[in-house]
Amino acid sequence: MRLVRTFFLLLACGVAGPAPAQTDPDDEFAVRPVQDWLEAQIELHRRGFSCGSIDGVPGGQSAAALRAFQRSAFLEETGRLDTPTREALLLTAPALTTHTFAAQELAVLQPVPETWLGKSERDQLGYGSALEFAAERYRANPKLLRRLNPAMDWEQPLPGMTIEVPAIGRVQLTGSAAQLHVKLADRVLQVNDAEGRIIGHFPVSIARAVDKRPLGELHVTVVIPDPNYTFDPAVFPESAEGQTLGRRLILPPGPNNPVGVAWLGLDVPGYGIHGTPEPEKVGRTESHGCFRLANWDARTLLAVAWVGLPVFVEP
Repeated sequence: MRLVRTFFLLLACGVAGPAPAQTDPDDEFAVRPVQDWLEAQIELHRRGFSCGSIDGVPGGQSAAALRAFQRSAFLEETGRLDTPTREALLLTAPALTTHTFAAQELAVLQPVPETWLGKSERDQLGYGSALEFAAERYRANPKLLRRLNPAMDWEQPLPGMTIEVPAIGRVQLTGSAAQLHVKLADRVLQVNDAEGRIIGHFPVSIARAVDKRPLGELHVTVVIPDPNYTFDPAVFPESAEGQTLGRRLILPPGPNNPVGVAWLGLDVPGYGIHGTPEPEKVGRTESHGCFRLANWDARTLLAVAWVGLPVFVEP
């Protein structure tokens, strides 16, 4: 009964519930306050408040995600796991679960070419290693996976090998997206519903050059899952390979595509919101102009985005 009451309390507060974790349905779990930053990061992700790669270590992106959650729960925005926040941020399922590698998962792993030409010659830009596959599937920092699984041979994974991972399934935002807000100074992208409530929060990378950062109201013009990518040497003058090639290349879809697994085009030519094959760099490094999300966050956003969706870019 306690679990049922808590579930309805979460719905009444307008807080997104977590996607089902991969746990034994016969196991009972007593809902309780999160105990540490690892549990907090996992539960925040489940609710649509992304803190980047889960590593169990407090940092700027985790604090920003927690402040967004606190705002949605009408709490003081401290960015800390204080008592009121712990009482509101309930762990609704075990924090960790296991993943057993299947033969078909390992069979398609292939190192990603380092050159633009090599990437363009592939049929798909899939995962390059078992560590990359597991890290992206479970939103985990590779260092966390190594820490959780010290005996795992990541260089020679075999079918049937089992690892411990964050218990996060597919994340679905509760409510409908009415506006997106990109906050340049904070390097975050937030999804608001029609009543102005935050229903999603993601770290985002922004353009390196200030004059490449459009401000004001934009709109989504196209929503594309698993896009290909056109490499244009003119956009990458720093690329010696590009200047030697002197021509455009079409790169195939996949998580290691330069724009990741999703593209939301904007009504400024050449600009969009997209994924990236390097989630640990999101919010910490800069782009050529687009707004870059971790692939898992790009997928979550893709599910609620629509053509015409307003995007407000704020200083």
